[in-house]
Amino acid sequence: MAQPRNQRRKEERPQEITEAAFQAFAEKGYAATRVEEVAKRAGVSKGLLYLYFKTKEELFKAVIRGVVIRRVDALIAAVETTELSSEDFARGPLLEFMKTVPGSPIAVVIRLLISEGHRHPDLVEYYWDHVVSKGLAALSGLIERGVERGEFRATAVSELPQLLIAPVMLAMIWRMLFVQHDLDTDKLISTQIDMILAYIKA
Repeated sequence: MAQPRNQRRKEERPQEITEAAFQAFAEKGYAATRVEEVAKRAGVSKGLLYLYFKTKEELFKAVIRGVVIRRVDALIAAVETTELSSEDFARGPLLEFMKTVPGSPIAVVIRLLISEGHRHPDLVEYYWDHVVSKGLAALSGLIERGVERGEFRATAVSELPQLLIAPVMLAMIWRMLFVQHDLDTDKLISTQIDMILAYIKA
C-alpha cells in the first residue's frame, strides 16, 4: 500500500534540506551561509528546519554524510568484499572512483574544508573521523592484502596510503586555483597509480 503523500513528503524533507544546504554552502561558503537561506531554498520554515537540524554545524555534517560518506563507505565495502586481486582493484574500481572525485560534489566539500576548516576545527575532525581515517585504513588494508598474497613487496606504501590519493588532492587544488590552465586529471591520477604499482609489485 502506497504511503500518503504527506507522509512521503515528511520523509523526504531532510534530504531536500540537505540538498538545499549543499547548494548554499557551495555558492557562498560555510560561514556566509545563513540557515534562513537554506530553509527558503528548501521551501520550509526556519523553525521546521531546526526540527531536523539543530545547528548549522549539524546541517553541514548532514551534507558530508550525503555527499561524501555514502560514496566512500560504498568504496570501502567494495575493498573489503572484492574478489579481485589488489592490483586489479586498484586499476579498476579504485582508479575509476578517484577519477570522479575532482569534478564531483566531494570536491566542493573538500574546498570548503580547506578554505574555512581552520575556523571550524570540529567539522575538520568530523571529516577526519568519518571519511579520511576510514578511507586510509581501507587503502592500507588493500595494499597489505596484496603483500600477503604475494602480489606486492613490503614497502612504506602500506603505511603511507596518502600516496595513492595525493594526485586526487592535487587535481582538486589545481582546479580551484588554476582554472585557466588545463590539466588532464584523469591522466595524472592514472599515472600515479601506475607508478605506485610498478614500485610495489613483487
